[in-house]
Amino acid sequence: MTNLAYDSPADGENGEREIAAMQALRPVPRISIQAFCETDGVAQPIERAGEDRRMSKAHLKVHMGGVATAIEFYQSAPTPNLIILESRSEPTQLLESLGQLAEYCDPSTKVVVIGHYNDVGLYRELIRSGISEYVVAPISMADVVSVISTIFVDPDAEPIGRSIAFIGAKGGVGSSTIAHNLAWSMSNLFKSEVVVADLDLAFGTANINFDQDPAQGIAEAVFSPERIDEVYLDRLLAQCSEHLSLLAAPSTLERVYDFDPDAFGQIIDTAQRSAPLLVLDLPHVWTGWTKATLTKADEIVITATPELANLRNAKNMVDMLKRLRPNDAPPKLVINQMGIPKRPEISPSDFAEPLGITPMATIPFDPLLFGNAANNGRMLGEMDAGHAIVQTVNEMAHVLTGRSEIKAKKKPGLGDLLGRLKMKKN
Repeated sequence: MTNLAYDSPADGENGEREIAAMQALRPVPRISIQAFCETDGVAQPIERAGEDRRMSKAHLKVHMGGVATAIEFYQSAPTPNLIILESRSEPTQLLESLGQLAEYCDPSTKVVVIGHYNDVGLYRELIRSGISEYVVAPISMADVVSVISTIFVDPDAEPIGRSIAFIGAKGGVGSSTIAHNLAWSMSNLFKSEVVVADLDLAFGTANINFDQDPAQGIAEAVFSPERIDEVYLDRLLAQCSEHLSLLAAPSTLERVYDFDPDAFGQIIDTAQRSAPLLVLDLPHVWTGWTKATLTKADEIVITATPELANLRNAKNMVDMLKRLRPNDAPPKLVINQMGIPKRPEISPSDFAEPLGITPMATIPFDPLLFGNAANNGRMLGEMDAGHAIVQTVNEMAHVLTGRSEIKAKKKPGLGDLLGRLKMKKN
């Protein structure tokens, strides 16, 4: 536990110490932070910290009011990556109020408490209950940035980012469109920083879908692995919206893109230290690097259309991923382009049964909505926020961020689909 003293921004010995302390700190990654303060003595250094260059990528908002205000606020709002709480309550009351707040916090949200009791027993109890850090007021600007850096920048700490890999069971099934719209939805709904990495260097469409034309992108990183760090990666990112950034593919055929299995590993690791959510848009190919990327991803989403070849490919993928990731949950399944006129289709329940997966979503064929969005470089939610498909995308965003679960549906008999697959193999 740290008992810290508040240093005013005035010059003098304290100010010099604060400047020296700040010089040793690394930039804070793209995270959302909300502080709830009871006194100006705590609110002011937090506000000053938000103006420092090391916090330039973070989104910080300061509210007046302590834990009670936070409880009321998060009853109707998503929690950020970090909550900073000031409380003058005595230890028992503080622990009780934090227990109430926990009912509204996402599991991934970290909490720092700034208290007014220098109590070792309280500190141990807070850490035991999942609080990231307890700091005794008064505090300085350097203290604020230091605590945040310790949580999110420490080389020994776990990566803050969660990687979600999207791949299609076949080419042209809409995996990239689903990935891009989900990334936009997660950044827009939860005000959380999202980085999209387009790994289809030859034919990637993320730059078109987000209406971006960056001079640099992921190719510069993958062909110069010795230069990759958070600062270099930040230069390559194109800002698509307030909370969404893009590592664009060059989408040219001027060079071939044959990579070693671990070619994207360092890029992904660095990106995961820079933002809470990393969306990996993989092409429909099976190479050493796609296999390695899927193996290491925190979550996998397979997009398929309701046809037999898609079912075969999806089954092969699910079986392979089960062997590669025996201790992980199975991939999520999205059945796309349902209801194309006059096309014979496999029902969602019959498609999902041999895979042993309940579909995360079934998306109907709607060429007008998707076509207008693609041709205008806009996301579905920007074209028609009230559309049923947009609501489905928002529900998927809640599932992928752990805010809700897939609702299981009763499935009828499988019939002879699996048998037909086996017959085709023989």
